[in-house]
Amino acid sequence: MPDSFGKRQRRDVKAKKAVAREERRVARNQRQKDREAGLIEPGSPIAPAEVDDFDDVRPPAEPETTV
Repeated sequence: MPDSFGKRQRRDVKAKKAVAREERRVARNQRQKDREAGLIEPGSPIAPAEVDDFDDVRPPAEPETTV
């Protein structure tokens, strides 16, 4: 097994992560510019959960016991 086994793989992974980090940075800066220009609304792009989806979630009723 060569002494350098794994170094190339680690270097490639670091390079991919650096590219992904740069792409996220560019996208984040573009969103900030778009918000400043009023093209998109400020805040998170994730829509809040609808309340209707959670209305039926309640603990089960306790059975009545007759003594």
